[in-house]
Amino acid sequence: MANQLNSILDDATCVVIKIGSSLLVADDGKLRVDWLESIADDIDALKTRGKQVIIVSSGAIALGKRWLGIEGRPQKLDDAQAAAAIGQIKLARAFEECLGAKGHTVAQLLLTLDDMEDRARYLNARNTMNALLGKRIVPLINENDTVATNEIRFGDNDRLAARTAQLAGAELLFLLSDIDGLYDVDPTKNEDAALIPLVEEISADIIEMAGPSASIFGTGGMATKVAAAQIALPAGCSMTISNGHTLSPIKAIIDGARHTLFASNAKPLDARRGWIKGLKSPTGTVIVDNGAVKALKSGASLLAVGIIGVEGSFERGALVQIVDDSKTIIGQGLMAYNADDTRQIMTKQAKDIESILGYAGRPAVIHRDDLVLD
Repeated sequence: MANQLNSILDDATCVVIKIGSSLLVADDGKLRVDWLESIADDIDALKTRGKQVIIVSSGAIALGKRWLGIEGRPQKLDDAQAAAAIGQIKLARAFEECLGAKGHTVAQLLLTLDDMEDRARYLNARNTMNALLGKRIVPLINENDTVATNEIRFGDNDRLAARTAQLAGAELLFLLSDIDGLYDVDPTKNEDAALIPLVEEISADIIEMAGPSASIFGTGGMATKVAAAQIALPAGCSMTISNGHTLSPIKAIIDGARHTLFASNAKPLDARRGWIKGLKSPTGTVIVDNGAVKALKSGASLLAVGIIGVEGSFERGALVQIVDDSKTIIGQGLMAYNADDTRQIMTKQAKDIESILGYAGRPAVIHRDDLVLD
């Protein structure tokens, strides 16, 4: 599968690397500096190839808990939150030092799966991510465990990584864990277990193959990794599961180390537009002039200058219907402004938005990646 993986990587613009706790943190709770330096080499190599790289890292709780004198998994929610608060600083500093030594800037984003469900928060997160990637900065993503209101779920970063890939329009997600990939049966219980090298469809049989993790810190196991694939593949993002304990694990996978490749046959932008097209119940309507209709049909974003009317009450990130002046439906999309602000800036040039609203908003009211035409 090395050739297929390398072909996917060659074509990829953006790559996400998910790092499990046991890779970064040793059994004694100390950071594995040699391993972190080797993954920094991998990231540097990807950046040299012109790839945008995003890191989704577990390990904050595992790294921070020893400073609280906690052995094993924290049993209390407040202990887990406190451990995360300590560990997040140390984790971000470690990545900053290792990647900074190679000339790369790191920015930390603390997200939750809820941020991916709420349209306005999703749009905010995506805009921040795009701004960082556009300046060749490496986003470091972690679950915001310090303010979790539910029980800490250690497996969520697999799914968070897939949602991050979806958010960024990434074409490839590396899930680095403590197992070579997906096996047909549990390899810790059956010596005849066979590695599944390629998955092109997540069938019921594939889901049944998922088993629990044997890691000290991780409890998500293979089930969350297959769940991550169910998010990534329809979004146009291929995914690998591999054992990341070796030094320079990304280089090892590229060079042919054992792994499972979940291959997507979708394109990220097509998948995103399919998702938008499938959304129901627009919360408002924007009416556009003939010039805007022509621009939209040629692939342009919707600008304020082309809007001649706004109906309904909606927030930033809401789904709205786009119609022409005869109320013929043109399409639908996600708004970069709420209804009141849109009314203030409609028919105006993008350069005038800041003086009208008092803040520097987005040039496009609906970006072309956030709209679909009928």
